[in-house]
Amino acid sequence: MTSRPAEAGPESLRDRFARFLRDRRLPITRQRLEVADAVVRVPDHPSAERIRRELSRRGVKVGTATVYRTLDLLVEGGLVREHDFGDGYRRFEPAPDRGTHEHLICQRCGRVVEFTNDRLARMLELIADEQEFLHRRHRLEIYGVCAECRGRDLAALTPRPAS
Repeated sequence: MTSRPAEAGPESLRDRFARFLRDRRLPITRQRLEVADAVVRVPDHPSAERIRRELSRRGVKVGTATVYRTLDLLVEGGLVREHDFGDGYRRFEPAPDRGTHEHLICQRCGRVVEFTNDRLARMLELIADEQEFLHRRHRLEIYGVCAECRGRDLAALTPRPAS
């Protein structure tokens, strides 16, 4: 599982979300703010259901529909990014204040690893330039098998000495 570092900068996702709601004259409820906090707190690009379970575990009463509606508002406001890693449900992460990152997705255990690579970023710009294309944004997801799952596969194939 990957965990995110605490948000950089003076304004938390919770504060930015409260401002987004206020600007649109939408109610700022405790449940909505708790969902926003959970997106940051729960590691590894949580699903709506995982966020709901985490809030329930912490004693926060929030309905499933409220979690989904709140996540939709966070995405609409550009505060949270939505991903579909091919595992049958949407997953979420705070939208970065600066820069972008890519994802490695394990097809066995579902682990998501975030990475950045300056050479890759330069290559994407170069490719766009070669095609006379103005690059604005991109998304890169690499699917495969993580080192931990490969290690378990290797261990299962290794013959055990006779006792």
